[in-house]
Amino acid sequence: MAEEVKLLKTWSSRFGLRVVWALKLKGIPYEAIDEDLSNKSALLLQYNPVHKKIPVLVHNGNPISESLVILEYIDETWKQNPILPQDPLHKARERFWAKFSDEKLLPSVWGAFTKEGKDREEAMAATMENLKFVEEELKGKKFFSGEKIGLVDLVFGWLANLISIFEVVSGFNIVGEGYPLLSAWMQEFSELPVIKDTWPPRDKMIIKYQALYDKYHPAK
Repeated sequence: MAEEVKLLKTWSSRFGLRVVWALKLKGIPYEAIDEDLSNKSALLLQYNPVHKKIPVLVHNGNPISESLVILEYIDETWKQNPILPQDPLHKARERFWAKFSDEKLLPSVWGAFTKEGKDREEAMAATMENLKFVEEELKGKKFFSGEKIGLVDLVFGWLANLISIFEVVSGFNIVGEGYPLLSAWMQEFSELPVIKDTWPPRDKMIIKYQALYDKYHPAK
């Protein structure tokens, strides 16, 4: 009996995209269902009644929510092309940096994009500090996970797309010459075949984030 795999996501979600990458790395066929979060489907509310958010992976009728949880589920269910190491210490480090991306780096970058005045300065300072940690973690590595991409690369993948879009929209330089290893990783990651064919349309992304930027920074 063939396995049934569905992924509820949106066209632009960085959290949904990391799940797409994991499925493609594993070679798992799946049905993509793009949600409109302003009009959530009955399917989404059925499969994720607690948070009512995407992404949701549905495997043989069983829903799994939260992107980091989904990534680990995928890796444990389909063993080919592992994205997590077997060694407990190395696995713990990958989980640490995945949480760092979502709980420290992403909020600081978002704050630099959305806030104004002193609040923006503080968010930019936090972003610069967080990026220094990222730069240090890449020393001596091609990817965060070593010679091949793994969990941390998938989780940090949003940097390779959104940073440049934020810079275009806001006019602020976020990742400059001070982070050569991160810049090289962003380029290398973006050009991987399994990655480059899945980016959402750049023009649509710029339009989306320009509208968000204008919302947070209304003309005086």
